[in-house]
Amino acid sequence: MTTVFLLIISNIFMTFAWYGHLKYKSAPLLWVILISWLIAFFEYCFQVPANRLGHGTFTAAQLKTLQEVITLIVFCFFSVFYLKEELRWNYLVGFALMVGAVFFVFKKW
Repeated sequence: MTTVFLLIISNIFMTFAWYGHLKYKSAPLLWVILISWLIAFFEYCFQVPANRLGHGTFTAAQLKTLQEVITLIVFCFFSVFYLKEELRWNYLVGFALMVGAVFFVFKKW
């Protein structure tokens, strides 16, 4: 569970680094890039330990799959509550199909 918790925190920082500036389109691009890098530093402070601790319990492919699913969940909340964008049904269907990939990655064949 530590790995999942660290991945959630990491993805919150990542989402703000990648998409948070969309609310501030008048901000100079250079400042946006620098601030995004600063935020991304904190993302790495959680992402790297998550992968280090999780590898062994999970394979690298499983860690990546977890990270992607967590990213989608965090992004949905971010998009609705921070960017005030509508979460459309077709987005949810597409995201659900990606989450369905978890079955194939984690299934012992």
